[in-house]
Amino acid sequence: MTTDATLAADIDATCRLTGEFTLRSGQVADTYFDKYLFEAQPALLDRVAAQMVDLLPEGTELLGGLELGGIPIATMVSARTGLPALFVRKQAKEYGTAKLAEGPDVAGRRVTIIEDVITTGGAVRDATRALRELGAVVEVVVCAIDRSPEGEDPLADVGLEVRSVLTRAELDAVRG
Repeated sequence: MTTDATLAADIDATCRLTGEFTLRSGQVADTYFDKYLFEAQPALLDRVAAQMVDLLPEGTELLGGLELGGIPIATMVSARTGLPALFVRKQAKEYGTAKLAEGPDVAGRRVTIIEDVITTGGAVRDATRALRELGAVVEVVVCAIDRSPEGEDPLADVGLEVRSVLTRAELDAVRG
């Protein structure tokens, strides 16, 4: 899939922040992509979701949106494809149904994880392990922005293929 330069420029202009930021992994970065800034814009979020549809692997049965940023994207992709969405918590709630994954049962089903931004993949790795323990077949994560080093799959250790709408290199390229 070729990069949509207009989408890259719009995402970059909307959500790139500069400064000093501590990432979930503990890494310190001078650039941060605040995904909520594009996710809060319905037209821009829909453009990202449209690109994700083409990245979904054949046989996907459920779209697993990760708490919190993956949920609005998974919802939009679900609306575009008719595939059911699954909302995956960081940890199972301790009341009510006490579920980790809200939505349809995952046992024996192909779940494609939907995430906003991946750097080291920590949240995706945790969710993948938990979903697999529940019997899900998880092989692919589709993300809006992959900011991991170019040419690296940060989730190879858990056998996950990363498919991204945009990479850090593509976002850097729109800045010239």
